[in-house]
Amino acid sequence: MNLPETVEIETGASPQGSVIWLHGLGADGHDFEPIVPELQLPDSLPLRFVFPHAPMRPVTINGGATMRAWYDILTLDRGGPQDENGIRESAASLEALVAREHGRGIPYEKIVVAGFSQGGAIALHAALRYPHTLAGLMALSTWLPLGASLQAEVVENDQAQTRELPLFLAHGQFDPMLPVALGEESRDALTSIGYTVEWHEYPMAHSICAPEIADISAWLLAVYAPG
Repeated sequence: MNLPETVEIETGASPQGSVIWLHGLGADGHDFEPIVPELQLPDSLPLRFVFPHAPMRPVTINGGATMRAWYDILTLDRGGPQDENGIRESAASLEALVAREHGRGIPYEKIVVAGFSQGGAIALHAALRYPHTLAGLMALSTWLPLGASLQAEVVENDQAQTRELPLFLAHGQFDPMLPVALGEESRDALTSIGYTVEWHEYPMAHSICAPEIADISAWLLAVYAPG
């Protein structure tokens, strides 16, 4: 598989862990690059942040315009058809990036998978099904795709991610693109099958805010805490 092109930032020499963070529809790997210094991580926790670029593809709801997208969005109707092939292809690309980090000397249990909006959907889909224990999963302003397959592919799959996986889900209370109810539904679906979700809501739209960045920083410190 051809790996996506990536933007990488290391917060110190000899990173102890990796955070693979997927952007939203129409953005690129540079989108969350400025957040890294805002996390104010200590020098004692050097991390490698990997921000992949989604492939260019036509997006149906945008009149077929070509842009960076992890999968096609066929309709805004949440009960409508989903681009299952695109979702699974991008999930496979994310899994390949996790494998690359492992090959670079980062243990699986020191790799965080993260994403915003459409990237968060891919992060949720891939990390919950990943056969190795990861450090954590962070999904921001997003929703759980292909929920109908959750039971068969996560609950009934002995190779699925352990229920001890740390989960950080956050959403804007005034999100006009992906209403907060979608995030709440995702949270409830995960808790119903045994996951413990750290849930946050913020008085914002479809974006990132300073209190959220502070909470992400605290969560990363907890995920990577010794012992």
